Amino acid sequence: MGLRYLTAGESHGPALITVVEGMPSGLKLPVEYINAQLARRQGGYGRGGRQQIEKDEAEILSGVRGEYTLGSPIALKVRNRDWANWRETMTAGAEADLYKRVVTRPRPGHADLAGALKYGHTDVRNVLERSSARETAARVAAGTVARRFLEELQIEVYGQVVGIGQARVEAVEGRPGDIRERVADSPVYCANAAASSAMTAAIDAAKETGDSLGGIFEVRVDGAPPGLGSYVHWDRRLDGRLAQAVMSIQAVKGVEIGLGFAGSSLPGSMVQDEIFYAPERGFYRQTNRAGGLEGGMTNGEPIVLRAAMKPIPTLRKPLRSIDLASKESVEAAYERSDVCAVPAACIIAEAVVAWEMARACMEKFGGDSMMEILSSFNIYRAKIRQV
Repeated sequence: MGLRYLTAGESHGPALITVVEGMPSGLKLPVEYINAQLARRQGGYGRGGRQQIEKDEAEILSGVRGEYTLGSPIALKVRNRDWANWRETMTAGAEADLYKRVVTRPRPGHADLAGALKYGHTDVRNVLERSSARETAARVAAGTVARRFLEELQIEVYGQVVGIGQARVEAVEGRPGDIRERVADSPVYCANAAASSAMTAAIDAAKETGDSLGGIFEVRVDGAPPGLGSYVHWDRRLDGRLAQAVMSIQAVKGVEIGLGFAGSSLPGSMVQDEIFYAPERGFYRQTNRAGGLEGGMTNGEPIVLRAAMKPIPTLRKPLRSIDLASKESVEAAYERSDVCAVPAACIIAEAVVAWEMARACMEKFGGDSMMEILSSFNIYRAKIRQV
């Protein structure tokens, strides 16, 4: 069985839980490594008041001993500090006050109305507590375990914000380490300093008017060998799996790989990547318009993926809605929210991309221990260099 994970927990419940299954033994996994990525998810200019309350830190409950994985399921817990303010209404016991903080005014753009209709809820809180982007902290925890695994295979995953509102920039090129440093220095995780300033100004302007902003982020994967994924079945195509993983992030409405949508308006001669060979390099391309993926498989070039995130639909100046109980026209409910979460979404996307890349590596080089996997990986690397 390959890698898989499950998450559980409500936004204002006691904690978020992640269970990772299938990670091999012998992988060094310090809890501080996970916490560093959780902190990145909480950062970024434009975040709301919830981030002032929470300080996300993982607790490893199982599957790790002395900082090394055991091969058994890894259970991770991220506590919700805000639980102290919600215990009375969100507790699982019979003593829960189900009539406190009831929500009957669904918010346009959220899962509120469809979720209430699907599951038969009259209190939308039963929907928004789980559909909330707070759940992504659990996904970042899982993806960070995968990121640590990929590092052992010398595969790097990193991202950058390239647009917020009307402030846009072409992605900064360069070595992953250099881009990471520039991104870390930016309040919006943009590697271009001038664009970063324009983005923060756009967020300030939206906040002044009670509005919100979306944007575009890019995730790259360097070091992946050719042949991850497969062309033989639709559900094994890695481009489809990566796109689904990123589309599953709340508020993401579009994903493109390589040239993406721009390639649809160009002639074929300007879209494909010609193939070359040199003894010291093996097969290579002088361009990467395919974004590192052809026929559902990695082709040895860096994977380049971009995603568009819509503006957060929870607004300080609420949109119109209908009350579920009275069916009267009302203003939508307002729950504490961010003005812009594009930087956070970029970090979440790094995590889910890392997870899918780790899955693909386990399918190709799988074993029960890191020693087995690294042996298989190195044999494959040597073989494709000799072809």
